[in-house]
Amino acid sequence: MGNQIKYQWRVTKYNPDFRDENGAYTLTEEWTCPSELGKILNGREFTLDEYLQVEAAYVNAVINFIEESGFDSLRVLMLSQWNISEEDKTSPLYEVEFEQLVLQEDKLVNKSEIRLICKMVLRNFLGCQLYLKDKFFVHFGWDYYMFIGSYVNCSSAIEIAKKNGLFVEQCMSPYFFTEEETTRLVQWNEIGDETKVVVGEEELTGISLDDYRRIFNLFAEHPVTGSYDIKQEQMDFFQKYLKHKMDFNKYEYGFWAGY
Repeated sequence: MGNQIKYQWRVTKYNPDFRDENGAYTLTEEWTCPSELGKILNGREFTLDEYLQVEAAYVNAVINFIEESGFDSLRVLMLSQWNISEEDKTSPLYEVEFEQLVLQEDKLVNKSEIRLICKMVLRNFLGCQLYLKDKFFVHFGWDYYMFIGSYVNCSSAIEIAKKNGLFVEQCMSPYFFTEEETTRLVQWNEIGDETKVVVGEEELTGISLDDYRRIFNLFAEHPVTGSYDIKQEQMDFFQKYLKHKMDFNKYEYGFWAGY
């Protein structure tokens, strides 16, 4: 079986003393997104300096957890790249390096690239997870929530994160699921529908992970989760497992796998 992820933590700027009995955070006047820069919260302006200090604590926490786990690199998972507009480029949160970083699903990235990726995700310029199969992950959630998992109990990284003003709680990531819990679907929408409303879907069974990896050109340890476009040249592969008769003249097709 090899190493397994034994430890999971929620790493955030949110003090657990302010959670109710259901775990909900009760302080409403606290920033949850960098887009709130300049707003008046708790009677004072949310400044760029304040934001950058907290962001640096998050990014350094990721690097410290990686290093204590014994890694120099991670893989990119469930990548969503968003177009950077001309308006985005006027933001104080924009950096030229964001457009110089070349990413693709499954790419192996070093710690320098990971720092940049974390900044882009936290500033809403990018969406992805980072992982090494059965050993480590970083999951970014909404509202500046971050979850880290490792096969190592990273006590030093935890202490450093706390000294930098973050709160580290033992907590299962809501984005973590096993292969046994994974559902895989083919979904389709009508061509020309800009909203891409799903008009049909069908669950896939009986396909090996290695076959999925081959058809989508994924690394040998990729968990085959996330979303991918299905191209017409892949139709023969998928049609064998579907009752629906695929029609690329009428529909756009996508593959989705998750929990």
